[in-house]
Amino acid sequence: MNSEFIDALYILEKERGINKEILIEAVENALISAYKRNYMNATNVRVEIDNDTGVVKVYSRKTVVPEVTDPQEQISLEDALLVNKAYEEGDIIEEEVTPKTFGRIAAQTAKQVVMQRIREAERGVVFEEYIQKEDELLTAIVQRMDRNGGVYLDLGKTEGYMPRQETVRGEMYNINDRIKVYVVEVKNSPKGPQVFVSRSHPGLVKRLFEMEVPEIQMGIVEIKAIAREAGYRTKIAVASNDPQVDAVGACVGQRGIRIDRVVHELNNEKIDIIKYSSDSVQLVANALSPAKIISVEAYESDRAAFVIVPDNQLSLAIGKEGQNARLAAKLTGWKIDIKSNGANMSAEEYESYMRENNNSTDDNN
Repeated sequence: MNSEFIDALYILEKERGINKEILIEAVENALISAYKRNYMNATNVRVEIDNDTGVVKVYSRKTVVPEVTDPQEQISLEDALLVNKAYEEGDIIEEEVTPKTFGRIAAQTAKQVVMQRIREAERGVVFEEYIQKEDELLTAIVQRMDRNGGVYLDLGKTEGYMPRQETVRGEMYNINDRIKVYVVEVKNSPKGPQVFVSRSHPGLVKRLFEMEVPEIQMGIVEIKAIAREAGYRTKIAVASNDPQVDAVGACVGQRGIRIDRVVHELNNEKIDIIKYSSDSVQLVANALSPAKIISVEAYESDRAAFVIVPDNQLSLAIGKEGQNARLAAKLTGWKIDIKSNGANMSAEEYESYMRENNNSTDDNN
């Protein structure tokens, strides 16, 4: 190695941000291992690289002892005093033992170490970039699928992975398709950053609305809650921080253009946008949209609501296979029981009903 090697380290430090001193230290440690592999008489050695010339020197290190038991590691005090009368027991004596043939080994080792550090630094830069993209939306290109149903995607500077449980039932992912994905988690690994993404996460819907609705970006309209059954239906509760702005209307857009773009990106998944309310009764009623509600009895202690709907609205309120009621419960965080007007009951009757229902649940548990 020579001064060109040192010059190259200066360039790496400037262009890649890799500290030159750290690189030199890493090369020195690697050269110690290389020396020990190639020269059997080596046990305790130190390698030194001149920071200006790049010249490599190897030093054998021996401890000064009264009586030598290991000639590779020790030197007698008597022999040490012949070298320098200042030596005392326990001191370390260094002697240069650089082999004439060590230059080639040193150059190869240095190249390997520097290349490895460059790769590590590049992986670190990519990780730092993508860790900041957690909970964000990215455009990805489908690369391939694995046998478990997961999808590998090109994210630009690295590869992303969408596990099967994060895909959407019914969606087809073809090679070279461009799709939007939600970054769930970024992990660091020896092979580089691992970026896990999703198409089924509720965050995907939130970010899509943020892209399409300027009022959300400006903080005028706020997304309060999202409940989603990916590929089928999503309910989203929104509120306005400006009394002159209709939160639902802002998200729908003129002639439905804004919500249509989101629905298109989600492959025609149905989306219900409801007005958020701090009043639990009103929130539950809104969440069951598009069904019309006659009344809601809320029981704060149980976070349970008893809802009465017209007879002809019962199936709409419950939804296909209970989906509308299920999503409304998930959106509000309340347990919701729905009865038609013909099955109306008093508050006292409902409290009795709730006690029986809770006891039945406890028995089953």
